[in-house]
Amino acid sequence: MAETTVVHLMRHGEVHNPNGILYGRLPGYHLSDTGRLMAETVAKAVASRDIVALYCSPLERAQETVAPLAATLGLEVTTDERLIEAANLLEGRMVGQGLTIFRNPRNYRYFWNPMRPSWGEPYPVIIKRMRSIVEEARDAARGHEAVLVSHQLPIWAIRMAAEGRRRLWHDPRRRQCALASLTTFTFEGNRLVSVGYSEPAGSLVKGPTIPGA
Repeated sequence: MAETTVVHLMRHGEVHNPNGILYGRLPGYHLSDTGRLMAETVAKAVASRDIVALYCSPLERAQETVAPLAATLGLEVTTDERLIEAANLLEGRMVGQGLTIFRNPRNYRYFWNPMRPSWGEPYPVIIKRMRSIVEEARDAARGHEAVLVSHQLPIWAIRMAAEGRRRLWHDPRRRQCALASLTTFTFEGNRLVSVGYSEPAGSLVKGPTIPGA
């Protein structure tokens, strides 16, 4: 019987962003006090699991999220660019309430093809890099578990692909990928057998967050 390997994709915790900026890959965005508590909560929740490998996006909010995990589990962190936030031509703009950024006439030129999407990194490109790092983590943690700290859209994109969804374009408000959540892939050998989802720090999530943040 093939051995079971579990790969958890963890979204970073809450970010201090009082101006409501779509920060994307911009530097200088760090976890809020609540975000740090989220990271510590998840670290405690998974402390007894058989985790042998940690991977993380290079962005500050992800690095700060993985730190309590590394300290709790006594593991080194592998920083990998494949886990970075999706590229977005709108980063640096103020999002506002709901999807105000999509209703601003100055941004219309970016919205000609939501199925690609035309305002950022194409979904197939995101899926290709995320699949590559998930497979690498699976191989590194054979028979055990790994945690990869990333961002909302990359996690959601690879989940859609793993679940065989043909239509990749979607309403960002409908992503099941809350702050500090875990999207869990379970493999038997190299075969994906299930996709799970949990929110160990769910009680700390205050409400909807900025898509692409």
